[in-house]
Amino acid sequence: MTSSLHRGRPRRAKSHISVRVAHAVLGGAVGVVWLVLPGMTSGGDAPVAIKNPAPGASAAAAEDDERSTVDLVLPLVAVGTAGAIAGYGYLRRVRRTRVRTTPGGAGGAPPPRSSPPLAALDERACAALVEADNRVRAARTELGFAGALCTAQDLEAFRRAVHEAETELTAAFRMRQRYDEGVPAEDAAREHALAGIVGRCAEAGRRLDSVAAEFGRLRGLEQGLGEALGVAEGRFRELAGRAGASEAVLAGLRDRYAPTATASVTGSVEQAKDRLLFATVRLNQARQCADSGRPERAARQLRAAEGAVAQAAVFVDGVDRLAAELRSAEQTVPAALTGAEAELAWARRQPDPSARQRPAPGPATPRPAEPHPDASAPLAAAGTTPGGFEVRLQHVDAVLDSVRQELTGGQPRDPVGVLRRIVRATVPVTSGRAGVLPAAALITARTATAAAADFVATHRGAVGATARTRLAEAERLLATGDPADRPPADLLALEARELAERDVRAHGNPYVGIGAEETAGTGGAVLGGIVLAEEPEEGTPAGFAGPARPAQAPPGPD
Repeated sequence: MTSSLHRGRPRRAKSHISVRVAHAVLGGAVGVVWLVLPGMTSGGDAPVAIKNPAPGASAAAAEDDERSTVDLVLPLVAVGTAGAIAGYGYLRRVRRTRVRTTPGGAGGAPPPRSSPPLAALDERACAALVEADNRVRAARTELGFAGALCTAQDLEAFRRAVHEAETELTAAFRMRQRYDEGVPAEDAAREHALAGIVGRCAEAGRRLDSVAAEFGRLRGLEQGLGEALGVAEGRFRELAGRAGASEAVLAGLRDRYAPTATASVTGSVEQAKDRLLFATVRLNQARQCADSGRPERAARQLRAAEGAVAQAAVFVDGVDRLAAELRSAEQTVPAALTGAEAELAWARRQPDPSARQRPAPGPATPRPAEPHPDASAPLAAAGTTPGGFEVRLQHVDAVLDSVRQELTGGQPRDPVGVLRRIVRATVPVTSGRAGVLPAAALITARTATAAAADFVATHRGAVGATARTRLAEAERLLATGDPADRPPADLLALEARELAERDVRAHGNPYVGIGAEETAGTGGAVLGGIVLAEEPEEGTPAGFAGPARPAQAPPGPD
């Protein structure tokens, strides 16, 4: 909306023009009077004949002629000067009015902003988060393979650089999480927060840039693969054997537990084999390039193979980890149920917080309808509404009763899901007296966070900034060690996994190969962010050396 000051400018412009025109008219009138006045004064005198003019008289006549010429010229000069000034002022005012951006102007284009709009800066911040996260993850992979050939002392500076980059990235994700929560609220402050996110991501990249050249010299892949190729091939063979074992483990989990218990690792073995197939092709190409005297191309192929092997390990490790988590959850369920029942009994002995705020129901006072409060609200909050206290206790009792029936039903169950239901139901009434409930909350949060982290790591070519932000926040809450942070960490991790899966579905198949051995497994490698979809044969992981081709941030106005 235009301010009153701006809205007034056009009217003032018109008034200035009127004043200038009036000045011009007044000047013209004065000039005309000046021209006419001598004639009017001389016309009333009778002519006097002078037969013999004296020399002095001739001189006086000459003087009079000069004065008459001056009298004629000066008014003309005055009129012309006044007109020129008025015309110049008018043209200047019209020009300024045309370029003005207020409604009173002639509709000229507004001047460009000195800073990009909020939406463009938001997109740039998301792109910066994705790129920085991908780069840090790839740098960790490179460190893992370099550690097999270098001492811990040789890698100390590089591990420190990665840790510093992770610190900057964690701060950027934290800022993004608060931004998504609406903090800060003012547009100017939100723009400043987005700029801070971009700055943090850029600083994370600079930390890796500062040691990139030295790390490249340490590995020396561009000069020759050396033992690095043997290390990658050794890990490849190890994972190929583990993938078969993980397939048997997953089959056993499906027989023992409900489908929801193994949903997070469905297809993991197949995807691990796909990454290993891609690694096979790239390892062969790396060796061929090294033998034919093309060390730089051999280095690119080897780094791509290392990225695929690392992601295959994530898939295989995820199956083994889930098996251990399900066994732990299965053992914890009976104790968690007992602890929840103890918490419920303790809560029932407490006075109803809402009993003192309403009269007891009687014949003339009908009992008010009992509301259904949010299951995540605390017990004290539930008790502030009439009947809320009893409703909350009834809800907890109903959840625990369904768990008892499920445990005695003899059907395959999801132990982690059962623990999650117990924890969520008892959070509003828990007093901390039953220590097994925080342990149950730790199992659920840790399981959900690890599953989301694995999915993002192996699909980072399609996962956006929002899913990564929720995952980072879940990891932050889980790392605090505070039992109160575990339920929200579990919720955030589940949201991160859901958002990441949605991103992958929306992204679709990023690469479609055409026959040939060279394209084997490339689609999965592109989805995993190992190579670029546009140049899968040339792209390399964006680790210490940076991306093979810088990401294109949305352009903002100049």
